Amino acid sequence: MSKNLVIVESPAKAKTIEKFLGTDYHVMSSQGHIRDIEGIGKNSTGIDFDNNYQPNYVIEPQKHHLLNQLRTEVKKADTVWLASDEDREGEAIAWHLHEVLDLKNKNTHRIVFHEITKSAIQEAILHPRDIDYNLVNAQQARRVLDRIVGFELSPILWRKITTGLSAGRVQSVAVRLVVEREREIESFREVSQYRILADFDGKNTAGENIVLKTELNHRFSTKEEAIAFLEQCKTAAFSISSITQKPARRSPAPPFTTSSLQQEAARKLKFPVSKTMRLAQSLYEAGHITYMRTDSMNLSGLAIATAKEEILAQYGDNYHRARQYHTTSKGAQEAHEAIRPTYMKVHNAGANQDERRLYELIWKRTIACQMADAQMQSTRIEIASDTLPYHFVASGEVVLFDGFMRVYIQSTDDESETDTTVLPQMKEGAALERKEIVAQQTFSKPPYRYNEATLVRKMEELGIGRPSTYATIIETIQQRRYVERGNVAGKKRDYNLLTLRGEHVSDKQKTETAGHDTQKLLPTDLGCLTNDFLVEQFPEILSYDFTAREEENFDKIAAGKKNWVNTVDSFYKTFHPSILRVPTGKVAGRFLGNTPAGEPVYAKISKIGPCIQIGSAEQDKPRFVSLDKDHSLFTITLEEALALFQNAQPGVVCILDGEEVISGEGKYGPYLRMGKTFVSLPKGKDPHTLTEEDVRALFAKRVQQSEPIHQWGNLQVLEGRYGAYIKTETGNIRIPRNTDVAALTEEECRKIVENAAAAPAKPYKRKK
Repeated sequence: MSKNLVIVESPAKAKTIEKFLGTDYHVMSSQGHIRDIEGIGKNSTGIDFDNNYQPNYVIEPQKHHLLNQLRTEVKKADTVWLASDEDREGEAIAWHLHEVLDLKNKNTHRIVFHEITKSAIQEAILHPRDIDYNLVNAQQARRVLDRIVGFELSPILWRKITTGLSAGRVQSVAVRLVVEREREIESFREVSQYRILADFDGKNTAGENIVLKTELNHRFSTKEEAIAFLEQCKTAAFSISSITQKPARRSPAPPFTTSSLQQEAARKLKFPVSKTMRLAQSLYEAGHITYMRTDSMNLSGLAIATAKEEILAQYGDNYHRARQYHTTSKGAQEAHEAIRPTYMKVHNAGANQDERRLYELIWKRTIACQMADAQMQSTRIEIASDTLPYHFVASGEVVLFDGFMRVYIQSTDDESETDTTVLPQMKEGAALERKEIVAQQTFSKPPYRYNEATLVRKMEELGIGRPSTYATIIETIQQRRYVERGNVAGKKRDYNLLTLRGEHVSDKQKTETAGHDTQKLLPTDLGCLTNDFLVEQFPEILSYDFTAREEENFDKIAAGKKNWVNTVDSFYKTFHPSILRVPTGKVAGRFLGNTPAGEPVYAKISKIGPCIQIGSAEQDKPRFVSLDKDHSLFTITLEEALALFQNAQPGVVCILDGEEVISGEGKYGPYLRMGKTFVSLPKGKDPHTLTEEDVRALFAKRVQQSEPIHQWGNLQVLEGRYGAYIKTETGNIRIPRNTDVAALTEEECRKIVENAAAAPAKPYKRKK
């Protein structure tokens, strides 16, 4: 029997830790949270508003068996060690375990470590502490606040826009960032200029022929101005007016925090933020890296010393420079180390290729931050003419000593590339011959669209969310279909290219693609409509400053400087009155005009998503057609909307066994009809591209679902959309999971019906 029971969060972490501890220790996993706030019911939020906003915690349904196992092991152990992660979420997990296992303080210890190594774990056991209730309260305040916002806002969205929508305190603000950036791009009006590039022939100091590539230090607003300048260049004599050389240096980037790792992995490895965190979690639990949720750029003395050993061994003394970084990010919280390898001597680690790539990135960044600056020499050559008001410039940079760049360069796709331009050795006053001068029409660029990395950076700048929440926020807004990651095709546009060779200026018109974007975060129509409604009705709650202030309040609670109940109460007294002011009635949608028959036409959101509606709900039954990907609620015209309806008119798809199969579009989306049998089309399926085999398979499945699996008089077992169920005279009864439906007997079915009738009614639980 083990004298010590250690409880961690994940099974993988438990396996790693058990390797370092002797037979006196038994390590188990809580598999995350053991309990949570109860689900939202018909008359319950899971929050007791009359009792200082106390949450009503319940055991997670799938954790009852695990909880019984933990209780059994607790009774056997002399000492229990709560070893969940060293952050607010981890502290809350330790507290929940303490409560539900009824642990006694005298034989219960809280231990934390930021790396899973034998020395770190042994050190933690030597220095246990109590549960930090300030961290617990900060996590509790966040959960309660988020539950209140979701509970009060979501029903309003259902009533005003369409059912199934949800809102979040931080997620809705993240959607607002994406929507507002897209509208900035839509309203952007480009301005053209002419950029002047010139190639000059000359000789370097060794007398060798060279070509010097330069750019004019001025841009022209019009084509006429550019042509006039090229005409002036025909008779101009060019020479080098000045050569400036000065030393420069480049310093390495600091070690990774959660945010910078997410951004750099997105840029270099093309990883989504959620994938980066999942891989980092695995590396941490396997003991390869330190804790992956941190604001800190601090490195321990041991890490700095072992990094030095590696640098001296691999590159030499002149490549080493010890550095200590300090955290500067807004709202920095838990005092961890930066993300670094646990053992600097290990150059490669990970269970698969993606883990190994992420580990290599972390290793390189950590080593580089302890290396010497790169020494550069920058050179600027100016070419002038007595007859011209502007001069041409050639700039270059030579790496004299690569320093940290030998290992790692931040935010470049090719780390072997030093991004240097070497200029030839020249003399001031040296004459140059004009070879070619080009005036190219260029256009100002709109603001960039967010990708996951740049959205994380923007949220960090504004103080919205925290490192541990960025991945969840970005994942959630995509799951809720408010934002999608996709590509923008761009549009063709013409531009002028004026070229001076010899005494002739040619004028050509060329074509380029502008506005092309890949893997960017794009707001959906649903996201735009929901955002517009929330910003209009709840401007303060959706403001960036307000959301950032709430994050600062959580930080103050964690530091023991603020009371969590007072913080929630202050928020609720601001938030709840705005809920009561929301007017009744649905958001009507965008009125496009009337049909030739006088019926109103709207672009709106319905149960089938973005759609066009002909007719009003007050009149006869309105008709609907789904919007395709080529149209938006906010830009579609009346003519385009009517054309969509024309294309969606019922039509014969094929003849199946002598009977016509008709396609159509209903309130719940596209469908096929054969006689009196209807089949809903799967999402994304075009009825006009279906083969006869596809159609036959859809109707065969529909017939199979409508035929009973078993039947005993009025008792039927049927296959439904959400699984098998029992149909009785009084209603339908769901069959319990893991039941072998094919082997069900009449006696077993009647027993299921009896148990369902005897069971108390359960409150409706909204899906998270």
